[in-house]
Amino acid sequence: MKVTNIPYRDTGFFSKTMDDYLKADEKIQPFYNRYPSLRNFEKQLEEKKATPISSTQRKRLVEVLRKQYKDIDLSFDTQKNIENLLEENTFTITTGHQLNLFTGPLYFLYKIISTINMCEHLAMQFPNENFVPVYWMATEDHDFEEINYFNFKGKKVQWNSNQTGPVGRFLTEGLQDVFEVFAEHLGSSKNAIQIKELFEKGYLQHQTLADATRYIADKLFGKYGLVILDADERELKRALTPYVEYDLLHETSYKEVSKTITDLEQSYKIQVNPREINLFYITNSIRERIVLENGTYKVNNTDISWTKDEILDHLHREPECFSPNVIMRPLYQEVVLPNLCYIGGGGELAYWLELKAYFEKVNVPFPILLLRNSAQIFSEKQLGKLEKLNVSEEELFLKQDDLLARKVLANGDTKVDFTKQKQFLQQQFDDLRELAQKTDVSFLGAVNAQERKQVKGLENLEKRWLRAEKRRQKEMVERIVALQNELLPNQSLEERQRNFSEFYLEYGADFITILKENLHPLQLEFTLITL
Repeated sequence: MKVTNIPYRDTGFFSKTMDDYLKADEKIQPFYNRYPSLRNFEKQLEEKKATPISSTQRKRLVEVLRKQYKDIDLSFDTQKNIENLLEENTFTITTGHQLNLFTGPLYFLYKIISTINMCEHLAMQFPNENFVPVYWMATEDHDFEEINYFNFKGKKVQWNSNQTGPVGRFLTEGLQDVFEVFAEHLGSSKNAIQIKELFEKGYLQHQTLADATRYIADKLFGKYGLVILDADERELKRALTPYVEYDLLHETSYKEVSKTITDLEQSYKIQVNPREINLFYITNSIRERIVLENGTYKVNNTDISWTKDEILDHLHREPECFSPNVIMRPLYQEVVLPNLCYIGGGGELAYWLELKAYFEKVNVPFPILLLRNSAQIFSEKQLGKLEKLNVSEEELFLKQDDLLARKVLANGDTKVDFTKQKQFLQQQFDDLRELAQKTDVSFLGAVNAQERKQVKGLENLEKRWLRAEKRRQKEMVERIVALQNELLPNQSLEERQRNFSEFYLEYGADFITILKENLHPLQLEFTLITL
């Protein structure tokens, strides 16, 4: 096995926001609390100890977890972690994810492994504290089309259902058909049988999607002490109620996040925009936005409405009916958990960066934000092909046209490089512009127009030469294209396309062990693993 690391920016798949966050650029520093380092985790611990969640909230949390796990044969470590949450020296590291069918994209594993490993690392550094890895299931989401499928060896395995409302409450009906289709592609090896058993027991022996997802995640990671939380719970929502009330009356999240966006968008792309009310109303069959129109609170696309006093009364009587959106969900997490750090992907951390001022306004400590691990898995055969084609692991991540241009140029009998011609052309037009400044400034427009024309002509010649060379080196070009498409399906990171089952089928449970041993959350680099 070979393991190497490269900077995230060298893959070309991470945003400027994440590039600047990882290097702690001064432009982005105002938007987070503490950079992810061991020294700052110590400071985060001090802050959380100074502003702890109450013992009552800890008891509520543990009671909810005991109830949710009642039908699962708990591992010793998970049982211990749940009970440790009653203690004031216990803190959580949290990741969150949608309830994607059979875990969805491969990075689901990377998120959870990052969270588990971060807890283990902190436990060694701070032996007087307990650290619990938490997977926060996004059970209240309603975007079923985003989660109802996974890809297996280039084929889409999909669950169709007409159910509506929060997906965690969806019944698992119809998944027998999905199982039969999926099972046909797995074969009969020992690893295939384990995958079939995991899917079958998860989805066909549990009534709801939330219960099924908990079972599957526990089977994969329970031995490492992972605690899985479904926050679609009345007792947990009680802790959020004061913040929901304040937001309904004052639109606090909208105002504070909007002010932050004004500053953030000067340098970065905005991930999400707040609404005046960042809450949904949920029942078993609906999850619709709450809006305020002419002094009346309404549920979008329904006949449900309240006066101010009526909605506040309803909130206190039935808090479980109020569901935070992407802006308020992070606050909910930090209110109900003794949390130090949130681990997520680049898109998730980008919207967390919009929230710091809102957290400060409502006096809730803002967690450390940590980019989850990312990896590319190579087989020895694939690595051998790269070496024969003289393509480095780093070059694999170049855009395909750029990669082919580089290799065609390097492999050509005649080394053609248009750089000198471009530099010569640049110098000629620089001289002409200087001449125009001294004689007739109005001549500048014509000079610039002619420059664009000449540069365009030179670029066209370069493209024609490259096309000719690609035809001449057709065999090498086809091999590079085939290999890059195999490793980066749809010209995207494989972690966003493939499901873990492809690798589990090949390597079994050892695959998760290998990932856990080689993904280091504070390394803050992209990992290349050859198996």
